[in-house]
Amino acid sequence: MFLTKSKHFSFLALPLAILALSTSQTVSAGINENVENALKFGQDDAKYGQIKFDLRYRFEQDDTKNPALDKGDASTVRLRLGYLTPEFKGLQAYTEYETNQDFGANTYNSTRNGKTGYEIIADPQEHELNQFWLNYNGLPDTAIKVGRQRIKIDNDRFIGNVGWRQMEQTYDAVLITNQSLADTTVKVGYINQRQTIHSFVQAMQTPFVNVSYNFKDYGKLTGYGYFIDNNENHALSSQTYGVSFNGEREITDNIKAIYRMEYAFQKDYEQNPNQYEADYFHVIGGASVFGVTVKAGMERLDGKGAGKAFQTPLATGHAFNGWSDQFLTTPNNGLRDVYTSVSGKLMGVKLMGVYHHFDDDNGSINYGKEWNFLVLKKFGKHYSLLAKYAYFDGNNGRFDTQNFWLQAGVSF
Repeated sequence: MFLTKSKHFSFLALPLAILALSTSQTVSAGINENVENALKFGQDDAKYGQIKFDLRYRFEQDDTKNPALDKGDASTVRLRLGYLTPEFKGLQAYTEYETNQDFGANTYNSTRNGKTGYEIIADPQEHELNQFWLNYNGLPDTAIKVGRQRIKIDNDRFIGNVGWRQMEQTYDAVLITNQSLADTTVKVGYINQRQTIHSFVQAMQTPFVNVSYNFKDYGKLTGYGYFIDNNENHALSSQTYGVSFNGEREITDNIKAIYRMEYAFQKDYEQNPNQYEADYFHVIGGASVFGVTVKAGMERLDGKGAGKAFQTPLATGHAFNGWSDQFLTTPNNGLRDVYTSVSGKLMGVKLMGVYHHFDDDNGSINYGKEWNFLVLKKFGKHYSLLAKYAYFDGNNGRFDTQNFWLQAGVSF
């Protein structure tokens, strides 16, 4: 049973009190304006730079039927504090500190606290330099960013920041973005190492290219290549080539069609000891009707044995294949995820439900099914409150699992 310990409610008192203030427009407007002004050192144009502030509280519970592990309960507060310089002759810099603090007798395996008898909730109590970059945009239609940075490419399926976790994933990299051709965006980058959600730094050599062309009123066509040479785990070294088309088409003022089609091919790269080739497919179709969005999709990642499955080790995995995170690593026999989702707003509150059915890549092994539910309320630009639930009903040796999250955020 969730939230059986009264102390969890006391941990919520501060962020909930802050969010309660935001519901009063008269009070919050004045507070927000004062805070925004202070963070810009009293200058509307931020000529002295700007302080960035992001505070997020979360209670998370991971309850599984695995008899070898106890239920995991985590109550954590994540803080990001950064400084963005003013732009000078095309140059701008940013530095950001990130820390995550757990409270109370947290009974969970953070992957770094040694509590291996509990379920894993990958939010370690650590602190780090999260970002430290220099950006130059003095060339026409071009931005060059160098240093530790957040990188999110397309839908984060291949390169993302894992923003759901308290300690996000960032990269020591060079990223060049060019938009000199009409309706075209070219991103070329090189990642030297990544800082993981566990606050470890891992060396790699990962060049990548992503080129997209926007067809007005129809969608975006994207081609890409990602070349991961993982120094610390050669089995995750791969080269991936793909193409996607993603878009929306307005049918009437209140109805629009939604679609995505994607294919990618992956094979071993550099020192990977496993020789393999694997395919990836993702198809989505849906519609938004009077503010209610319904989608159905199928995502397939091929698997041809141990070390020979299509993998996306730099992805924001939590956004795909169910929120209980059963398939952050593709099984040896691959994965086929057939899913449907419904989302919309009621009195300013976002509601969402998702159903997944999981099999191996050819449908002969049933891994299980999962239900996801989300409630999200934003109070203006700066405050948010979220509740989220996932239930995984496992088959073929996979344990049933329930996950619950309650989260409050303040960001300036």
